[in-house]
Formats: sequence, structure tokens, C-alpha cells
Amino acid sequence: MQYDVTVIGSGPGGYVCAIRCAQLGFKTAIIEKYDTLGGTCLNVGCIPSKALLDSSEHFHNAEQTFKEHGITINQPKVNLKQMIQRKRDVVKVTCDGVEFLMKKNKIDVHHGVGSFVDKNTIKIIAKDGKATEIKTDKVVIATGSKPANLPFIKLDKKRIITSTEALELKEVPKHMVIIGGGIIGMELGSVYARLGAKITVLEFLDRLIPGMDGTMSKELQRSLKKLGFDIKVNHKVTAVSVKGKEVMVTAENKKGESIEVKGDYCLVSIGRRPYTEGLGLENVGITPDNAGRVEVDDHLRTNVDNIYAIGDVVKGAMLAHKAEEEGILVAEQLAGQKPHINYNLIPGVVYTWPEVAGVGYTEEQLKENGKAYKTGTFPFRALARARASMDLDGIVKVLADKETDEILGVHIIGARAADMIASGVTAMEYRASAEDVARMSHAHPTYMEGFKEACLAATEDRPIHI
Repeated sequence: MQYDVTVIGSGPGGYVCAIRCAQLGFKTAIIEKYDTLGGTCLNVGCIPSKALLDSSEHFHNAEQTFKEHGITINQPKVNLKQMIQRKRDVVKVTCDGVEFLMKKNKIDVHHGVGSFVDKNTIKIIAKDGKATEIKTDKVVIATGSKPANLPFIKLDKKRIITSTEALELKEVPKHMVIIGGGIIGMELGSVYARLGAKITVLEFLDRLIPGMDGTMSKELQRSLKKLGFDIKVNHKVTAVSVKGKEVMVTAENKKGESIEVKGDYCLVSIGRRPYTEGLGLENVGITPDNAGRVEVDDHLRTNVDNIYAIGDVVKGAMLAHKAEEEGILVAEQLAGQKPHINYNLIPGVVYTWPEVAGVGYTEEQLKENGKAYKTGTFPFRALARARASMDLDGIVKVLADKETDEILGVHIIGARAADMIASGVTAMEYRASAEDVARMSHAHPTYMEGFKEACLAATEDRPIHI
């Protein structure tokens, strides 16, 4: 079988790349080692975690806020089995949707492990061991990532688990110890905290979600503490052991003082690592860097002229939407077009509640770069919409150039921040000033009024409603 483009991996980067290639007239194939398409994001990442986050938030509201809303119900109970089943149903519908898109766009799907024989030949070994080979002009590596681990931690996937197992628990933990204060840990910790688990977080650095703006980190920590999180930053985990149903985690602070935390589950959530095992990169002369990433140029091409790589397997943030943009960029380049990606304007989101979202520069980055800037902030508490929905926690923060007023960064913690951040991306793509946004009409009452008010605060320190 001869193809114009073969994509290895069917996650958001891979399947979107394949669809765009097909739209542009290329005969396209996609190779996926698992039975279902969609990769980590759809099967054991973004989609299932959001399903559980929504379910647990409904339970939390029924337990905590319904009464104030004037809704009287019997004491709600957690049916974790049904919650997990609903999550599976959401995943199935979403993955089936990708399979439909492959058929619609006449993309050939090959299930099995794909590896390079040479730069134009891919061997595919199916589950039953049967091997086939296909020929291809171009190849896109989109094999994604796997959960990272510390060398001294033995994952038994029962009590010492990764995010994958955390999505399939058969009971609500009594006490879950989370190693790592990043996005994945805080999201999954939120799920089980709402359902009644005690959560202890051990983070090596001095704050949660360290890649995001410092103000967002402080506000999220304050919010999670209200939910019952015990957060210990500046703690280095030194040992993890399991005995029966008890997990013991040992950590030490900056002074070298040691603590022991006991729980019934330990979630190791220290990030993810690129996944290239079994690809046969050595057969085509591609050597991953020290972090395991495939090295690419500005056009996402490897050192082999017909092989490209996108998504988690290359440098940059490990985000589904970043992988999608890269997949489209590669496809359009192959068709002779000249697309671009502004990596500074790819937003990041934490789907806790309140949600956290950011795009552009953080305040810490601007200080580090010596950039003159001004700040405008506005609290959710001052928004009529937030008072109506009882979502008072949160703040909108806008960073603008001190001289030109161009927006340099937008950071939001609050209800629907994940959706709101798109307006920040739009404004910054068109290089809007804070005053530009401040002079645009925003519907009342909405959360988005907070963005306008923060821009007013950044412009001449003239917010209206505070």
C-alpha cells in the first residue's frame, strides 16, 4: 500500500493532522497501537478527567450549595460505579466520533505498533502478531507521551497509581497523597476531594501549577484549601512504599526535616514524558534528546527530510490543542501553504473549580525579561453574574505594555475561565491594547465583564464596578 502521508499516533495531534492532510488531497493513513482512536487525551486524559470533574462538581453542589439556592433534597450519595460508567460512555462517544471522521475523510486506519524500516517504509505489527508493511512519501510522528515517574517509586497501579488508574478507581479514597502540584494532580485531587477524600499534596517547588502566573497559583491554593486540601510546597519526596492497603510517603522540606504521610492511595503526578518506544527511530537516524523528545526545526521537520514530529513528543507544552495546531501546520506546509503558530499565544487551562486559564506572558516572565508593564485586576466577587451563580472566588488579571498598552498576558481564575481565555487569545492575536478591549461592549451580566474591567484597570486604573 502506498500513501502520500502516514501519521503514527491517533491523538489530537495525529488525527487532526490526518484529517487536514486528507482535506488537502493527500492519500493518508493513520497508525494506532490501541484498539480505539483518540490517544491519551480522549481515552485516559482530557476527556475522561473532565467528565469526572463535572460529575464530582454536581455532587459537591448538591451537598454544599443546593440548600442556599432553595433546593431541598435528601442527603446525596456517591455512586462511583455509575460516575465511572458515565465517564466511559463519554469517552466511547468521543472516540467513535474520531473513527467516523476517519471514514468520512477516507483515511486508512491501521491498528498495531508502527515502526520505521526505512524512511519510506513502516512496519505495522498487529495485536495477533501479524506484520504488514506500507510505503509512504511523508511520515508524521505523533506518538504522544506517558506519565512520568521517579526512579525510586514502583508503580503497582493499585495503590501507587498514575492518572490513568485514577480514572478507574472502584472506591473513593479515604486519603489520597498526590506527588506533584501540577495541573493533572490538582484536577484529579479535586474530583476525589469533592467526593469526600482527604487530599495531601507534596510539591517540590514553592507553589502549585508552577508554569502559570504566580497570582493564579496563590488564588488556586486558597481555593483548594477551602475544599480541604493539605498542601505542602517545598517538599521533596524521598520514598514511597506500600503495605497492604496503606501507602507511606516520605518527604523532606528545604531544611532537611523529614515527614511521613500515610494514605490508602498515592497518585504520582509529576508530569509526562515523550513516548517513542518501539518506533525504530534508530533505523532512520533520528536520536531523541536528553528529555526523550524528537528534535525538530521551526517547520517541525526532523533531521530526516520527509519525517515530521508534532505534539507531546516534541518541545513545548504538552497540550492537546498545541498538538492540533502543529498537525495542521505540518499538513498545510506539505501542501505548499505558509501557516504559522505563535507558541506564546497557546493558552493553558486547569479544570479545577474555579478554573484557571492563562495566555501570553506571566508577570514573572515579564520581570525576568526586564519588560516595563502595567497590571489591571478585577475580582469575580464584584461581578453580578458571579454573585448570581455563587461563584465568587476568582480574579481576572491583565498585563499590558507600559508604553504601548498592548496586552502581553491574560490570566484568569474563576468560573468558566477555560472558555473566557479565548477572548484573551483573540485580543492578543490581533495585538489589541487594553484600551481596545475596555472600549468593547460586553454583555451584562456575564463573567466576561471581568475581562473588560481588568482592561479598564490596566488602562488608567479606572474600573467601573469596584
